[in-house]
Amino acid sequence: MADNWTIDDAEELYGVRRWGAGYFSIGDNGNIQIAPNHRLPDVTIDMQEVVDEIIAEGIQLPAVIRFHDILRSQVEILNETFAKTIDDASYGGKYVGVFPIKVNQMREVVEEIIDAGEPYNYGLEAGSKPELMAVLAYNENPNALTILNGYKDEDYLTLALLGRQLRRKMIIVIEKYSELEMLIPLARKLGVEPMIGLRSKMMVRSLGKWAGSSGDRAKFGLSITEILNIIELLKKEDMLHCAKLLHFHIGSQLSDIRKVKEAVSEAARLYAKLVQLDVPLEYLDIGGGLGIDYDGTSSTTDSSRNYSTEEYVADVVYGVKQICDLENVPHPNLVSESGRAITAHHSCVVTNIVGEIKNTGAKYDTSVTTGEHILVSNMRELTTAHDLHPQEKYNDAASFKQSAYEAFKLGILSLDEMAKLDTMYWQILSEIHSSIDRDSFVFQELEELEDMLASQYLCNFSIFQSAADTWAIGQVLPIVPISRLNEQPEVRCSIVDITCDSDGKLSKYIEGTEISDNIPMHTLRKGEHYHVGMFLTGAYQDVMGDMHNLFGRLTEVHIYCHDDEPGDFYIEEVVPGTAAEKVLETMQYNTDYMAKTVKKSIDREVRKGHIAPREGVRWTDYYEKCLAGTTYLKV
Repeated sequence: MADNWTIDDAEELYGVRRWGAGYFSIGDNGNIQIAPNHRLPDVTIDMQEVVDEIIAEGIQLPAVIRFHDILRSQVEILNETFAKTIDDASYGGKYVGVFPIKVNQMREVVEEIIDAGEPYNYGLEAGSKPELMAVLAYNENPNALTILNGYKDEDYLTLALLGRQLRRKMIIVIEKYSELEMLIPLARKLGVEPMIGLRSKMMVRSLGKWAGSSGDRAKFGLSITEILNIIELLKKEDMLHCAKLLHFHIGSQLSDIRKVKEAVSEAARLYAKLVQLDVPLEYLDIGGGLGIDYDGTSSTTDSSRNYSTEEYVADVVYGVKQICDLENVPHPNLVSESGRAITAHHSCVVTNIVGEIKNTGAKYDTSVTTGEHILVSNMRELTTAHDLHPQEKYNDAASFKQSAYEAFKLGILSLDEMAKLDTMYWQILSEIHSSIDRDSFVFQELEELEDMLASQYLCNFSIFQSAADTWAIGQVLPIVPISRLNEQPEVRCSIVDITCDSDGKLSKYIEGTEISDNIPMHTLRKGEHYHVGMFLTGAYQDVMGDMHNLFGRLTEVHIYCHDDEPGDFYIEEVVPGTAAEKVLETMQYNTDYMAKTVKKSIDREVRKGHIAPREGVRWTDYYEKCLAGTTYLKV
């Protein structure tokens, strides 16, 4: 441990408080700490103690750890921030938010959000038939909204009308004209009066990865012309009174508050003009987009945001109020679909490092041998040429290595000579890297040495299952050791997973206030587990993972905060990960047939005398045990 390394240094390096939103910090003992209840900030949980208890319970890593109190806290904070701002602004409407379950459809998550949102009449949003079936069963609060987005067929609309029969506030948001043409006769046939919403295709465009959510080429929404045509159809069918809501959505992760202000201004003006046309709108749904500061930079990067929740809410409330007052129309009730902000912080993936791939090459005896090739001699001389400029030394080493490669292809160099050259080459690069003065000008090739020399830490998980967005859209997620943060990390490394795929790696890391291609971690100690956490995975990552290489869902551990319990927490539930047999069955394999086939093969070898009978039984049992076991490494 470096004598001058402090917890503040660790905080500066990993930025835990910057992205932790008050929930995560580093304790004096060097462990990650969690304060999951925003009303009890002094009640903290030691992440290493959580992992120790998980292992003591016989639960194998990797695992998803859910802190349900964070879910509850986020629901309360959002609703109470809107309530306070509405009161401060003397705003005429109220806030009735909904959680879009596409962000995390896990039943336990939805149940926790519904329970936490009950005092606020916080509802749900669905965007598909299966999601609609879920919210129909779980959102039973007659005072809460159920917002129904996405493209719809007759079954979808019929289920929505069933909700109306159950006296639920289910608002069918029309995405295209033909949906209304389908809805009107269906509602009449069933004798049910629908609640209708209109989704506007906004002219303001957001920035970054989600810019396509608005503008003329947006996948969803109605142009102003289409909205007016729908109003005429509703008038003609004597159903204008069913139009209750105006909805817009300009992106899932809005990084710049100025785009929020623009969108609110445009939507509020459209709302006011429609009300002036006697459309009896009661709700303005501002969609999702309340961002998460994944990288802790408070900037307009795709993985951050340049505003607080309080600023976001104030800009919505005061922005709508100002335009409605100017247009002399009533203030609408405000709806938001802030799923990412509700769920991101509550979930993290904890796994263990199972190995290190050193990019500095394996060590080999480089002693002088009689008759060795001149390329080997030249590389050896370079190892002692300490007065050479680093760039010149690098150029010579790279040239010798390339020449050696060509010579080996022609059969000139032996394997022994190639191994010596390779060992000395990496030794030289390491020395050059150590000698560089980073406060002075450094050539680009020398700057790249850090990446070349960085180790790869092999993590027992699948990027494609547990962090799909890091691979698919370059999302940055915080990854931090959960202990030893009172020690200086001395190994620069990248994180790679156990899939048989070169894309199975994290490419971007939070380092201070910058995004790096690798990250400092601690030296692995023989016989000691080294656990790392990947944080802010509660939005989308939990539910978007695929089974690449047939790695299944992780075991989930649900944690609740309780100050009367040891460590101020208890494990409320463990949801086992997907067993190998279940993953195989998803891919249409018959695991009973597989087990029988392997048993037949073993029995055949027993009859031939190649396998002893008792050994055959053990092999059969072992295969069946593996089918019922985890898809991840057991370490």
